[in-house]
Amino acid sequence: MPHVFEPATSGRAKCRGCGKAIGRGEVRFGENVANPFAEGETTIWFHPICAAFKRPESVLQALAETQLDVQMGERLETLARASTAQRRLVRIDGAERAPSSQAKCRCCQKPIERGTWRIRLVYFEDVRFTPGGFVHLDCRGEHFEGHDVRERVLHFSTDLDEGERADLERALAS
Repeated sequence: MPHVFEPATSGRAKCRGCGKAIGRGEVRFGENVANPFAEGETTIWFHPICAAFKRPESVLQALAETQLDVQMGERLETLARASTAQRRLVRIDGAERAPSSQAKCRCCQKPIERGTWRIRLVYFEDVRFTPGGFVHLDCRGEHFEGHDVRERVLHFSTDLDEGERADLERALAS
């Protein structure tokens, strides 16, 4: 069964990328994967933009086989192609302030100081995203080889209030 874009039939499914509910009637992306718990396949659901950021190959494959509104299709294709430009971009899972100084940066291996911004990383394993460490905000250029991560980081930083979000945007701009 191929990957699919379709309207959500109920409001019960959650996006595997951001963890937010996919509203009834909202366009969603279904990726068909081997079921790790039984025989056959299973479908995991995403908001289309979340899928373009985290599962770009599947989105590009589905876009080639389906008819979406032209504007949405072009936007998803642009985001998915940008996500395939560097293998680490699909691992971005937002940003947060470090609650302690225990974590080390995956790039420079130095501790991430308490209260400083860090980028969360995840790995896709066994049909789910597993935490994979952190990167200093200042190490993003080196770790992601100069690719712009601003839009991805802001998209998956949904737990921030307005003040924190504005502060993160300033930090990403510098």
